[in-house]
Amino acid sequence: MLDIQFIRDNAQIVAEKSKQKGYQVDIAHLLQLDTKRRELIQKSDELRAQLNKAADSFKSHPPSKEQRVKLKEIKNQLSKLEDQQVSVDKDFLLLLKIVPNMPLKDVPVGSSEADNKVIKTWGNKPVFNFDAKSHWQIGAAKGWIDKERAAKVAGSRFAYIKGDLVMLQFALWQFALNTLTDEKVIKQIVDSNKLKISTKPFVPVLPPALARTEVYEATGRLNKEEQTYKLADDDLWLNASAEHTLAPMYLNEILEEKELPIRYVGSTTAFRREAGTYGKDMEGILRLHQFDKLEMESFSRPEESLLEHLLMIGIQEYLMQQLNLPYQVVLKCTAEIGGPNARGVDIEAWMPGQNQYRETHTADYITDYQARRMQTRLRREDNSVHFVHTNDATAFSQRPLIAIIENNQTENGHIKVPDVLKPFLGGRDLI
Repeated sequence: MLDIQFIRDNAQIVAEKSKQKGYQVDIAHLLQLDTKRRELIQKSDELRAQLNKAADSFKSHPPSKEQRVKLKEIKNQLSKLEDQQVSVDKDFLLLLKIVPNMPLKDVPVGSSEADNKVIKTWGNKPVFNFDAKSHWQIGAAKGWIDKERAAKVAGSRFAYIKGDLVMLQFALWQFALNTLTDEKVIKQIVDSNKLKISTKPFVPVLPPALARTEVYEATGRLNKEEQTYKLADDDLWLNASAEHTLAPMYLNEILEEKELPIRYVGSTTAFRREAGTYGKDMEGILRLHQFDKLEMESFSRPEESLLEHLLMIGIQEYLMQQLNLPYQVVLKCTAEIGGPNARGVDIEAWMPGQNQYRETHTADYITDYQARRMQTRLRREDNSVHFVHTNDATAFSQRPLIAIIENNQTENGHIKVPDVLKPFLGGRDLI
């Protein structure tokens, strides 16, 4: 969440930027509650000081009847103030949590994905001498994707993924892990993007797939209506992406500055309700309720966090270029980047079977918005304590499999294996 002092100093800007992101927040009422809250704290502190002073004086002589009556009145007043403070604090926090992070200056102002801005295009779209098929047509013909039988078991938007497509996914995962854990490759990406930042590699993690409500809410990512599944009998929610359980790893902890940046790549099966998207992208495996994902997460010093965001985008581009998949880089508009984000970038791969670009990666720049709520801090060498900054970004989901299938299809229905994946598939050229 945002620093309340920042909101006090920039009330009009916060109201305007929140509206640009699609959030209707009553900033004036929030500040009224803030003022009331501070008044109650001050009055309570004054009464406690009176009680402490009286307690010290009574060590030398017992209180008189009049003094006991007065002390009882003070305690009653304090009790009433504390009850008021609990109520005001609750309302204050509810409103404060709604206020989104402020977008950076380069984020386009817009109300839908139509207002996103393409800032880079890479690669050549394949030219076929036959009609390109979609990944679901190829997947069904190959026996790789079976949604009909999955629907019998779990309902719509689930799939059995089988055979060589599973092997291709595991190859993709191993390629990404080899890349992200290799400091020489990270240095190459840092240098090619002219970033003055650490070349520290990522540490692989298998995080929990579930989080408690309090923890999930602290990340700013708990979307009950549209996205997240809850276990019926437990205070636990299924993750909708690995960063949802990676980000709170250092909940209520202070990290030493010398430890930063801390970089993780987590692998989970993720679950999303996809409410409100019925009938949209129902074919194939583009939009499922259950999917696998490799996600990058980092904790960094505030002055390096934007560079960390750019590094993650550079890694995403490197991975796509190594696969030789044509793509475009999209700077998302204010309404599309999400509440915790100060900036958001998507990588969209060209899908010839669908004749359009589709999102395969996203990168989120979050500043200290999550850390403030999670109380994840860093201790500087001068012993001062500050909030860390967090970043997350997709390494791979199952969506690049779609791009590989559609861009590397042959007329006879086979798929050419990208060169970087061949070592993980026994040197095979085709699947």
